[in-house]
Amino acid sequence: MPSWGSSVPRSLLSVFRPYSQRASPEIETMEEQQAETPLLGLNTNGKRSGGCVSIQQYLDDFTRPRVSGSSTVVSILLVLCSCITSTTLGYDASMMNGLNMLPSYHEYFQLTTATTSLATSALWIGGAIAGLTYGQVTDAIGRRNSMFWAAVMTFISVIIQSGAQNTATFVIGRILVGYGTSASTLTGPTYLAETLPYQWRAWGVGLLNDCYYVGGFIAAGITYKTANLDSIWAWRIPSAVQGIFSVLCIVILPFIPESPRWLANVGRREEALTVIAQTYANGDETNAVVLAQYQQIIDTIHYERETGETLSIDQLAKNPVARKRITLALSVAIFSTVSGNVIASYYLGTMLVNAGIVNVTDQLQLNIALNAFCLCCALAGTYYSDHLGRRITGLISTSLLTIFILVVGALTKVYGMSANRAGIFATVAAIFLFQGAYSFGWTPLLYLYPPEVLNYPIRAKGMGIFTFVLNSASLLCVFSFPFALESIGYKTYLANGIWDVLEVTFIWFYWVETSGKTLEEIDAVLDGIKHSEVPSLEGVVRES
Repeated sequence: MPSWGSSVPRSLLSVFRPYSQRASPEIETMEEQQAETPLLGLNTNGKRSGGCVSIQQYLDDFTRPRVSGSSTVVSILLVLCSCITSTTLGYDASMMNGLNMLPSYHEYFQLTTATTSLATSALWIGGAIAGLTYGQVTDAIGRRNSMFWAAVMTFISVIIQSGAQNTATFVIGRILVGYGTSASTLTGPTYLAETLPYQWRAWGVGLLNDCYYVGGFIAAGITYKTANLDSIWAWRIPSAVQGIFSVLCIVILPFIPESPRWLANVGRREEALTVIAQTYANGDETNAVVLAQYQQIIDTIHYERETGETLSIDQLAKNPVARKRITLALSVAIFSTVSGNVIASYYLGTMLVNAGIVNVTDQLQLNIALNAFCLCCALAGTYYSDHLGRRITGLISTSLLTIFILVVGALTKVYGMSANRAGIFATVAAIFLFQGAYSFGWTPLLYLYPPEVLNYPIRAKGMGIFTFVLNSASLLCVFSFPFALESIGYKTYLANGIWDVLEVTFIWFYWVETSGKTLEEIDAVLDGIKHSEVPSLEGVVRES
């Protein structure tokens, strides 16, 4: 077996070499040079030089990890913390779905079609701003610290939203909530993808967005219970409860480690090795799999620095691989938003009215049932995204939702606003099947696939662009669909179905498979060149 590379700390060479053969004199020289050369403006002890020291030290001390010795516990806490951020977003969607059905909410703010659209879509304005700014923050202060400040911002924003006395304050609160939640969902997938063991990445990152429906289910239940309150608390209580999830995230953060890839990239290599050991081998830094993963990361970082890959316009123009990476990531942002799901996610009440169900209580009950059904479908999709692969799961999901949205349009045309109970039930069933098909694929893939196809130099900023496009597309859809449903009715679904056919075609011809590989191995597939002499981690796992 050839030597694995050159960047293992000296204290580990005696452990590392029996597995990988002794390093050559050239590798010894490279080790000495690397030990003398700080990375990204950091000292050899891993701390930033200059004026940034106090800020970084403050952040590190404030939320210093108190990590369990069990890799299983660490992985569970990692997933739990990130899932809570997605729960917040799902809660918001279902909450607004419920509020849009409540007469007390509309009467308090005296909402029109335009102001209803603005209040609902304001979340995505803040999200788009987060996409433009928070990727840089995530690279600068780390994934874990970024999660903390995003949670704090979301909590403060929920207070403003739930205490709003007029439409303007409510909209401002929702813009800020959108910034905080999108900052979390930008950082969370990046953090999980970089920190979890590769064999748990599909479940860990997939569950992140599956919990969207956990939040949706909770919000639907709370809104249903408060709907009968004869006061403004019918909508204020659901709004205020949204802040609980941010508090839970803040409580968990001290017990999980920083991303090992971020630590390695800023020169804190010993800490990176420790984190890999904590997530793979119960803290055993001599474990062969731990050392293999560590060396893959270090070798890939050196390759990426040599190529100097960035997200600049010049780089994208010159580098077809960088273009492919960002195109793949943005295809997820667009397809997951423009497939027609926004209609059912935020305007289920309007869809049900068009289908002939006008009773508010019936609508709220269906909202609860829909969230429970979608959660089950999303969990099934998470399982199959690991076993069938990301590409096949995306194809199955998008093909099915295309069929079902066309069925919804046809049934709405025939039975909309009619008294035919069979037709009404068939329309509702088609809505459920459409959302279930969407949830099967796009719910787990939304935050799983983009951080896999984006390599480290562009991952955080790329996820920022992804978040901006996702929120911009959502803003467009959430704001425009009420007018489309009002003016052209069932034709909205038919037009969306035609678009969905194009999505299926793109996935079939352009997507690459990423399941069963480490992030560095995915990089090698896209780049067409292996960055490290380390064997695949699957092979190391089998041998160890």
